[in-house]
Amino acid sequence: MNYSIPPTSSQKVEEALQVYLKKSFAPSQASASLEAFFHDKLYVSKVIEKGLSFSFFQKIQDLLSFTEKDWAEYLNISTKSLQRHRKEKNYFFKPLHSEKILEIVELVHRGESVFGSSEKFHTWLNTPSVALGGKKPFDLLKNSYGRSLLLDELNRIEHGIFA
Repeated sequence: MNYSIPPTSSQKVEEALQVYLKKSFAPSQASASLEAFFHDKLYVSKVIEKGLSFSFFQKIQDLLSFTEKDWAEYLNISTKSLQRHRKEKNYFFKPLHSEKILEIVELVHRGESVFGSSEKFHTWLNTPSVALGGKKPFDLLKNSYGRSLLLDELNRIEHGIFA
């Protein structure tokens, strides 16, 4: 019998991103992996400036285990605005919102890489951390400083440095 490991949400997001980049930019510009994509800051900046399509965001939203309310909080817009954008044909997020969406994708990718699975990463996100002042990592996703703090903490965890 052949058993296969189910893909993590970041692997599915990577596939969705590749399709989006090939369709929205020159096919030769599509990165081989999420890691390579986020490493090329100039390219990420170009994608952010163009803005992410709502259809791509919907794929991301479906693949990651965050609710519409969570996304509205991260993006600092109302759920009604998200619902309105869903109805608009060919809606593209402003660069500010596109950047936040990609920051969440990068964090999830990093977290799943460190923990080895979506489930373990999401457990960590929802567990209060002494290193984060007793806060749940999930509560720090709302701003760039919090997300940066979480990326730093994931790096420490990966290297076995616990506070």
